[in-house]
Amino acid sequence: MMRQRIIGFDLARAYAIFGMFIVNFNFCFGSFQDKSLTGQFLNLFTGNSTAIFIICAGMGVSLMTSNHLNYSQQDKEKYKSIILKRSWFLFALGLLLYNWWAGDILHFYGGYMHIAAFILFVPKRYYLIGCLLAILIFHILLFIIPIFTSWDMTIFKYADFWTIKGFLRNTFYNGWNSIFPWVAYFLLGMWLGRINWNEPKIRKRIFVAGLTFFLLFEGLRKYALYKQFDRQILDYINFDYFPPYLPFMIITASFALMAITLCIWIGEKFEKNIIIKWLAVTGKMTLTNYVQHLTIGMLIFQFLTGSKYTGGYLQMGKILSPTYILTFSFCYFVASIFFSVLWTKKFGRGPLEILMRKISG
Repeated sequence: MMRQRIIGFDLARAYAIFGMFIVNFNFCFGSFQDKSLTGQFLNLFTGNSTAIFIICAGMGVSLMTSNHLNYSQQDKEKYKSIILKRSWFLFALGLLLYNWWAGDILHFYGGYMHIAAFILFVPKRYYLIGCLLAILIFHILLFIIPIFTSWDMTIFKYADFWTIKGFLRNTFYNGWNSIFPWVAYFLLGMWLGRINWNEPKIRKRIFVAGLTFFLLFEGLRKYALYKQFDRQILDYINFDYFPPYLPFMIITASFALMAITLCIWIGEKFEKNIIIKWLAVTGKMTLTNYVQHLTIGMLIFQFLTGSKYTGGYLQMGKILSPTYILTFSFCYFVASIFFSVLWTKKFGRGPLEILMRKISG
């Protein structure tokens, strides 16, 4: 069952990286304002994929230390050291990537993991308390610092990222995936990694909880539009991704609970299916696939379309159709699957995953 569980988690990671392909390629070469059926389909991946990506990262940290009740103090210090080193690796890699892709998530990811290292062995209920605190702190900061400080929202460029003040503000409060409130997803993932997924009843409860909150808050959005709430209230309820208000956080987290549970079920039922195995391998190489789609993928897309890549800022040139974006994203994902399968047959893990493990010990 443990093997099936791991397959399910890796399927969720594969889904998340596919969704990030769609969102990021669409951001650079398409438009989120396209009202066609395909355009609206692409927009469904906004937020949900990132939430699953971060939640799975938190689950990975918990699963890595799943036998923690039997650890000595020396064991605990060893794992804390490993996770801290990985957090520094991701932070440095993300800052390097930021010069090419301004929407980088890895340096934030490093921040989440750094926090996780210090609360790794606390009772799991504190992870849920941490979720609530992260969201609460973000909402308190909204009253202190205007959320769009330093942002040029016409091109989504942050003015003073490379200053101390701007960097701290962006990292902790109003960056794309700032620690507050986005670390809440990571902490939720740590909690999920501590529960017993071998129990069908627990999986059912997780799915039902996700479905209930998802329908409740999506219903609230529809009701608010129908009743024509005040503009500020409408914005708070309906904003997607940025700013990441409470309704957005709950909807995306709820979707993630359903998606992860379904992936575990699929992993159980179709464990021996070759496509499922390939997707699981792709999920194991999430870090490598994330970086390569933002570098190699963007260059290939630029070459094929004659469009100009603008470093992760909203491009002002020709806008490609959502059908083209979806087709390229799917084809690139298939290519990533074959790359992942061929690479892992020889090396076992992805190149960046190998490098991170060598550095962290």
